[in-house]
Amino acid sequence: MKVLVIGNGGREHALCWKLRQSPLLTELYCAPGNPGIAGVADCVPHGVEEVHELAGFAKEIGIDLTVVGPELPLTLGLVDEFEARGLRVFGPRKAAAELEGSKVFAKEFMARYGIPTADFEVTRTRAEAAKAAARFGLPVVLKADGLAAGKGVVVATCAEDVEVALELFFDERRFGVASDRVVIEQFLPGEEVSFIALADGERLLPFATARDYKRLLDDDRGPNTGGMGAHSPSGLLPSAQAAEVLERILKPTLAGLAAENRRFRGVLYAGLMLTAEGPKVLEFNVRFGDPEAQALLLRLEDDLLPLLAAGASGSFPVSRLHFRKEASAVVVLASSGYPERPVRGEAIEGLERAAAVPGAHVFHAGTARRDGEIVAIGGRVINVGATGPDLASALRTAYTAAAHISWPAKILRHDIGRDFVERAAATQETGSFNLRELRSHLGNEPRDS
Repeated sequence: MKVLVIGNGGREHALCWKLRQSPLLTELYCAPGNPGIAGVADCVPHGVEEVHELAGFAKEIGIDLTVVGPELPLTLGLVDEFEARGLRVFGPRKAAAELEGSKVFAKEFMARYGIPTADFEVTRTRAEAAKAAARFGLPVVLKADGLAAGKGVVVATCAEDVEVALELFFDERRFGVASDRVVIEQFLPGEEVSFIALADGERLLPFATARDYKRLLDDDRGPNTGGMGAHSPSGLLPSAQAAEVLERILKPTLAGLAAENRRFRGVLYAGLMLTAEGPKVLEFNVRFGDPEAQALLLRLEDDLLPLLAAGASGSFPVSRLHFRKEASAVVVLASSGYPERPVRGEAIEGLERAAAVPGAHVFHAGTARRDGEIVAIGGRVINVGATGPDLASALRTAYTAAAHISWPAKILRHDIGRDFVERAAATQETGSFNLRELRSHLGNEPRDS
């Protein structure tokens, strides 16, 4: 099969890496790709927003399946355009992608179908938003309605935070039309977990659970980002509760979308908060999480290509996915100034040494090749993944490999998975390991301040 992957980040590098392993694959393309992806696929110089050009390319060379990585082309109607040209593509149509493209739609959809989520209010002016925030009290969550590259959410813990957020959304218009409407919602205490499944319109194939770390700095401090690390399993969702999520959240979502003529084929992602009242939805995404995809694909045993092809055609050939017993971990290396103004253009060293660490995988996220060097061009630059017999081992490998990679502005979190490992160690759930040694790996570079 000839396959085209849309995107240029770490998620797409992991997708290409996994698809390359399929015996069914004959040719693999990625648009626009990056220097790391170029090692496993032919990169095509079309941006993810160039919907018509991408469809034309796929039609011209006879692509058998297109897999969409990021959310933007989905909300622009890429799937609709491809299907109109008779091309098979795995991802939701524009109407279904509104589940991620509009926070207002998602919240009102959940309210219609009784899907558990935080109480909320939709506001259109600064005054309305301020009044709603005061009604909910502190802490309170403010969300831009539209796409904002994972940066349109503010968790305000004090009055000053609320004021800054209101200025950001309404005065500075930092996110443009994405903040024409702002959702103000109740803050949900608890622990966050990612629940992701493949959907063929009627059936769901759940992935193993994963945990994503959104805050920029150690101990969940600093601004929200697109994700600074992940691990699988999450260590937070027992099988009984996972079954509850499937029955009470994902299945009603799939059925509700179908009832509204928004049949969903693609990746359905529920970002959950595990509260005292049970799991509640923080947000829906309509594609693989990043960096959760990297952690999950490192564990997936099944051949991904026939699964996605069958899902795009509306009929999965299997009833469940299979995962390796090993744990996986992903550490994101970013550039200082991320998420607002990351430093760009600095040369990256040590990529080959990192990739040579046994069990480590280096996925490029925001890189480019200039004058013979690999340089950092994004906020999140490199994802270092690893597997191991337990999470402690996977983390040791990932952090060991990450230490080989350097550029002047490099930053990272040093506590990915730390709380889970320490909790598991206390209950002897992961077997024996040297906790002091693990802490030395997690903290092998100065903490960001």
